[in-house]
Amino acid sequence: MKKFILALLFGMLISFTFAFAALESFDSVTQPSYESIKKEFDKQLNCLAENIYYESASEPFEGKLAVGQIVLNRVNNPNYPSDICLVVHQKNNGICQFSWYCDSTFTNRMLTIKHTPLYNEILQIATNLVVNFERMSDVTNGATYYHANYVNPGWRLTKVTQIGNHIFYRESKI
Repeated sequence: MKKFILALLFGMLISFTFAFAALESFDSVTQPSYESIKKEFDKQLNCLAENIYYESASEPFEGKLAVGQIVLNRVNNPNYPSDICLVVHQKNNGICQFSWYCDSTFTNRMLTIKHTPLYNEILQIATNLVVNFERMSDVTNGATYYHANYVNPGWRLTKVTQIGNHIFYRESKI
């Protein structure tokens, strides 16, 4: 499985302060700045937290964790983009993979969710997922799809589990 890019970014973020002196011999154009690495890490983290919030805010902890793991499972799957924000914002044939992203009733509220206790809890879940993804047990068992239990999309996928109000699937092995 390909290495998780955000774990690398986080590692770079942590080690950058210790390695800065060693980078002085490089051309300044090739040196990543601490701020640029931090900005990209924060952007990816916020995309994941927003997705968890809009997809599973009313779910139990394990349900929120599962929705975040779906995104990271996709990031680590060669059939999807290798970037959290690109996965969250992905459209197939004009249809959003995560329905909230195409629904202005959600996206217009994006700034109002920040710094609420629920969002802060979800941001902590997202941070834990990104930092510890490769060491964590996947509660979805490798799933890359899910839907609410009150819909039937007619998918021909392998059902993996149900957590809260979501049913999780992965592609069938042929």
